[in-house]
Amino acid sequence: MKRIIAVFLAMVVTGILGATGTILAGDYRYITADELNARLEAGSPMILIDIQPAEQFAMTHIDGAIETNAFPVKSEEDKARLAGHLPLINSSADDVVILCPRGGGGARGAYDLYKTSGVDANRLLILEKGMAKWPFRTVAK
Repeated sequence: MKRIIAVFLAMVVTGILGATGTILAGDYRYITADELNARLEAGSPMILIDIQPAEQFAMTHIDGAIETNAFPVKSEEDKARLAGHLPLINSSADDVVILCPRGGGGARGAYDLYKTSGVDANRLLILEKGMAKWPFRTVAK
């Protein structure tokens, strides 16, 4: 019985955390800070959509991130800010990484908006724990 439980748990963990550091949680895909940093250092092509409020983005953001100030992605204005980047996203096959203050509801709102707008969910990632827990180099505006 213990062996069956151990095998089951191993299967669950393998399904939750892939070899690339991508974590699947519910209907959302997350990327760890370590994995995103490795991709950045390797120069991997990707689109970084930063939804932090303007004052947070001005203090700290990842170099190359697109400023949207769409947090908390609840109003039509917030959604329009994100939708304005759909032409860029749709003209590319690159992954889209959503950066938010804490990687929670705002990021899921952006993910949902892009997914329902036709962006392949396999391209969408949310930075796990958001910019608040990003331990690597950032820039100020």
